[in-house]
Amino acid sequence: MVVSVQVRRLVCPVLGCPRQTFREQVPGLLERYQRRTNRLAGQLGSVVKELAGRAGARLSRALAAAISRSTALRMLMRLPLPSLRVPRVLGVDDFALKRRHRYATIVIDAETGDRIDVLPDRSADTLETWLREHPGAEIVCRDGSGAYGEAIRRALPDAVQVSDRWHLWHNLCDKALAEVRSHSSCWATANPPRPAGVREQTTRERWHQVHDLLGKGVGLLECARRLNLALNTVKRYARTREPEALRYRPTLVDPYRDHLRARRAVDPAVPVLHLFHEIKEQGYTGSLNLLYRYITQGRAEGDRPVITPRRLARLLLTRPDNLRDKDTELLRELTAACPEMTELARLVNEFAELLTPTVGNDNELTEWITAVRASDHPHLHAFTNGLELDRSAVNAGLTLPHHNGRTEGVNTRTKRIMRQMHGRAGFDLLRHRILLQ
Repeated sequence: MVVSVQVRRLVCPVLGCPRQTFREQVPGLLERYQRRTNRLAGQLGSVVKELAGRAGARLSRALAAAISRSTALRMLMRLPLPSLRVPRVLGVDDFALKRRHRYATIVIDAETGDRIDVLPDRSADTLETWLREHPGAEIVCRDGSGAYGEAIRRALPDAVQVSDRWHLWHNLCDKALAEVRSHSSCWATANPPRPAGVREQTTRERWHQVHDLLGKGVGLLECARRLNLALNTVKRYARTREPEALRYRPTLVDPYRDHLRARRAVDPAVPVLHLFHEIKEQGYTGSLNLLYRYITQGRAEGDRPVITPRRLARLLLTRPDNLRDKDTELLRELTAACPEMTELARLVNEFAELLTPTVGNDNELTEWITAVRASDHPHLHAFTNGLELDRSAVNAGLTLPHHNGRTEGVNTRTKRIMRQMHGRAGFDLLRHRILLQ
């Protein structure tokens, strides 16, 4: 369709005017110095806002309104940003421009998720300057960053800082995993019987099939053909005397298990590095990392590991209602084998209840910290020390409904934008795209 627009040519009566004649403008249809209608410019603006340069240019060709990638970026930067306003509840968090090298700070409305501004770094001075220039926030949600906390205290001394509950739980999870690993010599020796799953039953059946054929004089290659298995798999089954041994492959540490068990029985706190040097002199050819995993999994004390420390920590940290019956029974047996694990499970459950914001949780947190410090859990002691350093923000996080979840969601979408631009865009373009989302 071709639309012919007829406009008037006007003459300026002022003598010496640099433009003696000019065209009449059509409001709502055309803009000065533009070769596109406002409607088409708006459609292309929506495309480049989502896709930016190259991808936006490719889609514009499919829409029969082809533009180059440079034009797409110019149109993107020409789009007006929303007016900056300071909400009552701010959310502050950092994201990586280049991981472990450069970071930026994003500021959003923690109640609606609207983007407010993007700062070029994550230093306390930069955030303090921005907060002083844009006062008005009453509540600020953040993670455990000390730099952000100091900037907020200096710029907004009357504002309430809220520590994000997800980060509190994440820090507790790390400390709980460290506690589980440190007590692996206790719970790993429990060795409760586990019901055989589908994989164990299949392994046992294949082992019997392979050994029945070998007992009849059938060769390895023929066994592989009859059972539709790989030849190496049949060889591995044939070398194994018991089907249970297939579940746990031998390691380079197995020949030195008796020495490790005797040394740890005499001195349970012997460093792993000392054990490594001792078995190294006896001919051990493996790595220190392999020995460390062997000990933390409890294989030095038990004949086989029940589960890994990470899985036991996951069972401890999972809501009891979400555990299967067999996992609940396994957790009960493993924690009963070690008094420290029983106490750790109780402390974890008590802290999980505090993560539901309720008036009075700050007093219960004080009681929880007292109970932790009276227990024999040094990693949890370090966790409570961190809580005390930021106690006011932690109290607000456990009693107020505000959180930093929307800020984390904005960071996730920011990572999508950065992957889309392959890291080739500058900070100004990235900031423009974030604020337009």
